[in-house]
Amino acid sequence: MASTSTKVTHGLAKVLGIDLHYRHETGSERVTRGESVFSIGSADTYVEQEPTAWEWICDITPNGQSLKRYFISLFPFLRWITRYNTQWLIGDLVAGITVGAVVVPQSMAYAKLAELKPEFGLYSSFMGVLLYWFFATSKDITIGPVAVLSTVTGNVVTKAQAKAPDIPADIIASSLAIISGSIVLFLGLSRLGWLVDFITLPAISAFMTGSALSIAAGQIPGMMGITGFSTRDATYNVVINTLKHLGRSNLNAAIGLTALAMLYIIRITCSQLAKRYPSRAKAIFFVNTLRTAFVLLLYVAISYGINHNHRSKPRISVLGKVPRGFKHARVPHITTDIISSFASELPSTVIVLLIEHISISKSFGRVNNYKIDPSQELVAIGFSNVLGPFLGAYPATGSFSRTAIKAKAGVRTPFAGVITALVVLLAIYALPAMFWYIPNAALSAVIIHAVGDLITPPNTVYQFWRISPLEVIIFFAGVFVTIFSSIENGIYTTISMSAAIWIFRAFKARGRFLGKARVHSVIGDHLLDPAEEDKEFGDKPARRNPAENEDSVRDVYLPIDHHDGSNPEIALEDPYPGIFVYRFSEGYNYPNCNHYLDELTDTIFKKTRRTNPHSFPRLGDRPWNDPGPRRGKEAEPTDHLPTLKAIILDFSSVNNVDLTSMQNMIDVRNQLDRYVAPDTVDWHFCNVNSRWTKRALAAAGFGYYTPEPEGSGVTRWKPIFSVAELGGSHSVAADLEAQERRKALREAAKQEGQPDDDIVERQNSSSDEDSLDKKLNHTKAYGQSHTKPSKIAVVQGLNRPLFHVDITAALNSAVANANRKSH
Repeated sequence: MASTSTKVTHGLAKVLGIDLHYRHETGSERVTRGESVFSIGSADTYVEQEPTAWEWICDITPNGQSLKRYFISLFPFLRWITRYNTQWLIGDLVAGITVGAVVVPQSMAYAKLAELKPEFGLYSSFMGVLLYWFFATSKDITIGPVAVLSTVTGNVVTKAQAKAPDIPADIIASSLAIISGSIVLFLGLSRLGWLVDFITLPAISAFMTGSALSIAAGQIPGMMGITGFSTRDATYNVVINTLKHLGRSNLNAAIGLTALAMLYIIRITCSQLAKRYPSRAKAIFFVNTLRTAFVLLLYVAISYGINHNHRSKPRISVLGKVPRGFKHARVPHITTDIISSFASELPSTVIVLLIEHISISKSFGRVNNYKIDPSQELVAIGFSNVLGPFLGAYPATGSFSRTAIKAKAGVRTPFAGVITALVVLLAIYALPAMFWYIPNAALSAVIIHAVGDLITPPNTVYQFWRISPLEVIIFFAGVFVTIFSSIENGIYTTISMSAAIWIFRAFKARGRFLGKARVHSVIGDHLLDPAEEDKEFGDKPARRNPAENEDSVRDVYLPIDHHDGSNPEIALEDPYPGIFVYRFSEGYNYPNCNHYLDELTDTIFKKTRRTNPHSFPRLGDRPWNDPGPRRGKEAEPTDHLPTLKAIILDFSSVNNVDLTSMQNMIDVRNQLDRYVAPDTVDWHFCNVNSRWTKRALAAAGFGYYTPEPEGSGVTRWKPIFSVAELGGSHSVAADLEAQERRKALREAAKQEGQPDDDIVERQNSSSDEDSLDKKLNHTKAYGQSHTKPSKIAVVQGLNRPLFHVDITAALNSAVANANRKSH
């Protein structure tokens, strides 16, 4: 008896004129559309239930347990902090101190790129590494000032001060960090880290390469001591102006060029020494890593000798006064005027925050065999940028160079960031007096040396070309736009082009008509026979022939046009006259459904003929788009062509469908039914991977046979189902297990030097009754099989007879019912 809710629902549907069973074309009961011929005595029945909206709501609605997991996932350090040990601490100390020695000079250099004083770089480094470890899912990442983001921040500061000159640069930079960090934090807390996947590798590579070239070009004037023009112009203008004013070079050029040369000499020398003396590679690595600190210490000493008695008017440009401690700690001052001054630059800042950090963390996670959570990483950098400005920090994200150093130094946990923070803190309070003497030309050389690693090498670009030539165009477009326009425009260009190509491929996806080929599995120069292992141990069952479905012979389905790269000399057979197998290549949704179905119908019309050649007895009955032959000419003979009987659609690449795609398929079904009238076309579906897709197809009237009109003389429709064994002592799995056990026993006998007969006798004695029973039940000695029936069940629901597990099952069903057609 129906429940009250069911009665209310059905009554409301009746009032609104909704036909709840509109898709029951057969006019029969739901579960008895021909499947009753499959005896429930021979297998377990199975009726597939449709997914419901309530089921979907329950799946996506968080429960108490999922909310608990969510809040615990916000603090990943809880998983490992209780197991922290001395060995981990030693690795973290070495890596933390090493990175700290690198980040101190780099952060002050990058602060110059952001149009800020050097101390702001130290503040950003301290807050980045101190906060990150609480939320980190990567042990290698080091958050702090980076060249590209600092350059973007500098551009934002310059443009914002042009609009609001009375606002200090550090206030703008801190506001930018809080706003962009809040956006990233929201994305992370909402678990939207998957959005980063929309940014492709060519876009990231172009962005990094173009930015590196732009930054390096902008630092050459500072390294050479050249002034008199803006280094914030487009890269090509900076290069031209540098060449124009090359004659203005001064003593700073001697400092900058020699520092740059020394950095590369140490690097190359250490690389060669590590190859020559692999036993000392670790020590050489640390020398190579600390080359920046060594070079700066050397030039600090040189600068001290030059400028010690000329502090009021230094002979070479120096960094200048760096205040001791956190002199700019404050509650950030954010107003609508400040936000409006950089609102147009906010998207590019957020994108740089995302792509640089996530791409680095994913890369090192794969290299070091751990998985990062992109959403949680967004939470980490979001918190770092939201809280950092309280101590004067500006936007920071993951650093590629420092992350690589940290990984090679043997870091064990994210806690190494705390060690690095202590090193930076020591520098902030103990080294400001020394910072005064750091030459600006040497800092420019450090920046140029650091960004050189961000340039994509030619060999990598060539590999891009080998994999996807079209995306190499995106790469070069991004680089050129960055050089001739700006970093921000380069980012937008690459992302837009990548999205355009993705959309084009989705709209213009091409399906494939499949043909059948019989293949044999070959090892060396002989066919693969699964019985070979048994023959090795003396069991020699009779070799089966292809008609008995020998395992070394099977049917496969390949694209008829051979565009998949298969050998074009292989002649592919049509599955059956009038039956077509069509495979979708990239989903089936509203962007590509028309393209797919147009290709499908065009091919069908070319390869088949109308079922009723007298559909248009008079010329005027013909439609305008099919007017027939010209006057006085005979129509082309089509008697040699088959009539259309069935279509098999391979849904292996389809994850979901929508209203547009389903309506188009319904329209094509109606079109083809008119084409084959008075017959109908059977639509078979295989490899449907989603219950919701099956529900949509069934709701559109697919999945069932189309009933024939009364008195048509068509024979009964034959449903064909796939069944599988549930397992048990007589299943295939049990036979394979026994075979493996027998093989292991024989190998053991050989190793112990025992005769095979002894081990066989021992095996038989332990399971004599079972083995004899199996042999008697499976023997074909008397021309027939006496196999003991196994426990089997249907794979697909009996209420969806035209949904199949694979192409073979679909083709068998289509062929079995093809001959029942009236023509």
